[in-house]
Order: sequence, then C-alpha cells, then structure tokens
Amino acid sequence: MKNSFTNKIDEIVSMMFSSALKDNTSEEDTKYDGPRTIQEYTESTGKRFRVTKDQKERGLGREEAFKESMIKLYGSVDF
Repeated sequence: MKNSFTNKIDEIVSMMFSSALKDNTSEEDTKYDGPRTIQEYTESTGKRFRVTKDQKERGLGREEAFKESMIKLYGSVDF
C-alpha cells in the first residue's frame, strides 16, 4: 500500500513539474482527447450528461453546458 501511495505522489509531482516547465508553444500541440458530443460522453461513461443547477440558472443550453463541463475536466476543448 505504501508503495502505491509513493508512486502516486511521484506521478503527481512529475505532472506538476512538467506542466510548470512546459513551453507555452507546446500547449498548442496538445489535442483534446475527451468526448466531443453528448452521445460520445454517454457511450464512453455509460452515464447521461446532466446540466447542473448553476448552469440552468445561467441559462446555458445542454450543448453549452456540455462544452463548459468538458473544459473544466480537460482544460481546453478544440471543437
């Protein structure tokens, strides 16, 4: 158990350093690898995409709420 915990910590620290030291131009090279549609989301997760109460109150449509949620999960969306 301790070994898996230290491995996870090493992973997190590595990601932090790599993102901190990453060149800004290389960000453009990263591609969005999440679901591009609500249907893809449903197929990949087995769950129905749901608009949050906050998103409803702000008047977002289902597609807009989906894109906003994917940006929060994956950082950026290229669709």
